[in-house]
Amino acid sequence: MTTDAHQPPLRQVRATFDDTTLIVYQAYPPQIADAALTAGAFVPPFKLDRMTWIKPSLLWMMYRSGWATKPGQERILAIRITRTGFEQALNDACLSHYVPGLHASPDEWRSRKQASTVRVQWDPERSLHLDPLPWRALQIGLSGTTAHQYVSQWITDITDITQTAHDLRRLLHERDDAAAQHQLPAEKPYPLPPTTAQTIGATELT
Repeated sequence: MTTDAHQPPLRQVRATFDDTTLIVYQAYPPQIADAALTAGAFVPPFKLDRMTWIKPSLLWMMYRSGWATKPGQERILAIRITRTGFEQALNDACLSHYVPGLHASPDEWRSRKQASTVRVQWDPERSLHLDPLPWRALQIGLSGTTAHQYVSQWITDITDITQTAHDLRRLLHERDDAAAQHQLPAEKPYPLPPTTAQTIGATELT
């Protein structure tokens, strides 16, 4: 299979980041979002007894939440976290499904999955109109001790970007793709150590 030189690798981590932090996205009902924004951290009614999924791709978040219109996903939060925490999560992760060649055996994968508090899965990235693209976007599920670290140690800032979601939807409805594209964040390839890339099944760059 040939690959367009301008097409991203099949599984590549892309995010908005600086030297020390990066942005991930989550969608919540108003009561959880308002409490988090007031406290500057996730506090009740947010619960830590279930896996919480973070997504570095804004458009995948828009797809998942229906531009912040789906029940329970009416508010979109941009959460800035430390790169140290993000990379720790990836290093500790287990893919959500068995991959021959990456895992020695199905039993080895099941053992790692049982021991890990982090799940990684790759879903089709989304276009500006939320159509599936040929390459994948990363999602990371945090539970147990890792979820606690995320909430108490990794987060440096929480911003409500729900209005951005509504603005993007309106611009697309008005067929002003150029203006909508201009509002998107600059997501770029995130540099991963080779061992981390192998752990999460990222596509090797040659």
